[in-house]
Amino acid sequence: MIQTDILIIGAGPTGLFTVFEAGLLKLRCHLIDALPQQGGQCSEIYPKKPIYDIPAYPEILAGDLTDKLMEQIKQFEPGFTLGERAETIEKQENGSFIVTTNKGTKHQAPIVAIAGGLGSFEPRKPPIPSIANYEDKGVEYMIKEPELYRDKDVVIAGGGDSALDWSIFLTDIAKSVTLVHRRNEFRGALDSVDKVQELKDAGKINLITPAEVKGIVGDTKVEGVLIAQKDKEIFTLKCDHLIPLFGLSPKLGPIGNWGLEIEKNAIKVNNALDYQTNIPGIYAIGDVNTYPGKLKLILCGFHEATLMCQSAFQRIYPDKKYVMKYTTVGGVDGFDGTRKEAPKAVVKKIE
Repeated sequence: MIQTDILIIGAGPTGLFTVFEAGLLKLRCHLIDALPQQGGQCSEIYPKKPIYDIPAYPEILAGDLTDKLMEQIKQFEPGFTLGERAETIEKQENGSFIVTTNKGTKHQAPIVAIAGGLGSFEPRKPPIPSIANYEDKGVEYMIKEPELYRDKDVVIAGGGDSALDWSIFLTDIAKSVTLVHRRNEFRGALDSVDKVQELKDAGKINLITPAEVKGIVGDTKVEGVLIAQKDKEIFTLKCDHLIPLFGLSPKLGPIGNWGLEIEKNAIKVNNALDYQTNIPGIYAIGDVNTYPGKLKLILCGFHEATLMCQSAFQRIYPDKKYVMKYTTVGGVDGFDGTRKEAPKAVVKKIE
């Protein structure tokens, strides 16, 4: 039985930052994640994709953000159960919870923080005949390693941020990039749309709209795609890779059966105080929760984790009063014996 102060379901950015905020309160954490590595979607889906809205980082790759968070929490020695999915939860007479994974690993803690992002997820696949036969043979639903497309002809299908961002990114790697979208209008950030237009004008992106990919050409791997463009006959475009980017279909998975209040596939929480669910002692932070005015941003997840840890401390130690100190004043003491603190000013008496 693995025992800890806060059991965190999900090792994405929000879950990882929770370890730091808990560590400041001398609370130990253990994290469970169905993925085989830390970082959540940042590591699994888009490790090489730049993120622009992390404070103090004008631009940081998603994978690098994970590395920085792991470096930040190292001194608090968190435990990890990776490659296993949180399956069941049982409340004990003493108020603690026992969470068991699909592989039978048991964890006990007085506090459970669900930071599972979008939950378990699957890519939304376009209705292209026999597309499953080409998966991992030229059809990829997410980009993990951009170098795979070095000097290749790539077709990206979609009209959202991912389709726009990866089209821009791959222009410096692929031999050619073609973006296919069923509308003339895109649903992405205005800056990204303008950048794609610039690259199209410069001849670095082939933009086909309004159009859809209707079929795949190739015996054992992708050799081309069939494109239907409005008011034109279906034509074949030669390519090595087809990347349909139509988003993810999120699912809460087993957590949806834990008796939590669910609204539109997200967990309802009390955002007026501490992001606690309808079950005392169980919190939900990050993209997995919902409340009026909710924004699904990593920054918001960090904020929610901070307030959640304060509430968790009070639940674990109801008779203790915690006085918050700025890290610039109090420093940071790690469980591994390390200490980080600002240099002390030299005080000298003048004779």
